[in-house]
Amino acid sequence: MAGDIIWYVTMFGCAALFVGIGVYARRLEKPMWFWSGSQVNPADISDVKAYNEENARLWIGYSLWYWAAGVLWIWNNGVGLAALIAGCSVGIAILIGTFQRIEKKYKKENKQ
Repeated sequence: MAGDIIWYVTMFGCAALFVGIGVYARRLEKPMWFWSGSQVNPADISDVKAYNEENARLWIGYSLWYWAAGVLWIWNNGVGLAALIAGCSVGIAILIGTFQRIEKKYKKENKQ
């Protein structure tokens, strides 16, 4: 029982954190960054509002792995754990690839 509570607090806490990052990205007026410590120059982004909107969907979508892991644990612990492992491996790869696509889509071309 205590293990289940720890699982739910961890999974739903992580999910809520990623939703919070998404909400923060949606409300941000400067471009949202992806990696810790990195900065995105607003002059390099063609449409900051649309860029941040896609970043918000990215993070909220990533939270679904954790919501699913928490809910699936109720049904079957192994399936919930598999969802967590998938989110921490495949999910991160999808997260990075999607961010690179978003960045490429909104990055202004440097023409000299």
